Amino acid sequence: MEAAGKLINGVAFARQLRSEIRQEAENLHAVHGILPTLAVVMVGNDPASAVYVRNKIRATEQAGMRSVSHHLPAITSEAELLDLIATLNADETVHGILVQLPLPAQIDRDAVLDAISPAKDVDGFHIVNAGLLAVGRHDGFIPCTPMGCMMLLHSVLPELAGLHAVVVGCSNIVGRPMARLLQQAGCTVTVTHLQTRDVAAETRRADIVVVAAGHPGLVRGDWIKPGAVVIDVGINRAETPQGARIVGDVAFDEVAPHAAAITPVPGGVGPMTIACLLQNTLRAAQGLAG
Repeated sequence: MEAAGKLINGVAFARQLRSEIRQEAENLHAVHGILPTLAVVMVGNDPASAVYVRNKIRATEQAGMRSVSHHLPAITSEAELLDLIATLNADETVHGILVQLPLPAQIDRDAVLDAISPAKDVDGFHIVNAGLLAVGRHDGFIPCTPMGCMMLLHSVLPELAGLHAVVVGCSNIVGRPMARLLQQAGCTVTVTHLQTRDVAAETRRADIVVVAAGHPGLVRGDWIKPGAVVIDVGINRAETPQGARIVGDVAFDEVAPHAAAITPVPGGVGPMTIACLLQNTLRAAQGLAG
């Protein structure tokens, strides 16, 4: 199993994808008069969320689309947030709705995500879109991070069928949809989680390892068999003697010598997540144009 390159450059891949999206968005506007629009809703003042929201808004505008931002105070009630979502659902000029997570404790996350119209759920978290993916249908919206991971995998492994993939982590946002996409691509998939007795034993057998555990440096060098492809979804803030830096769930310096190809952190999966959000927003707008 050979990879196109040791380092999987998510920045370059995402740049090309955003360029294609921009061209399609401009064509949609020119031919149909539809300007793809993403509404981003943030509740509270979480610093990390604020950075993510700014990045998403900037990327949306750079892709030739319109962004609408709603920044609500941390004391916002669930009813007030649901009222805003209902307004955005009814607004025909808004094609995608993104509610930045996490939400304050007084708001039920699932109630909010389920209130977003499935046709505008560009994060792919609504139960309808999750259900479509679960039964192998891709006519709904696929969560952005797993979609981006699959694109990066296909860039180094044109054929995934028959390979053994291990997913470390089983969240509804990454782990579970990632496993479904890999299975639908023909992989034999193992999903590990907190109750897995020996995660390392599972990853050592894998041709593909996707790590989304939220645990910095969890996967070590001797967890990876030679020639495997490793996708690191983790984004963690770590204190080092040189100061704070962003690290992944994979001990990169240990794992890279074993892997045929590996994503860095930062510069790997992160840029693809935003690019896939833009792609879903474009798709939502194209759906309006038929």
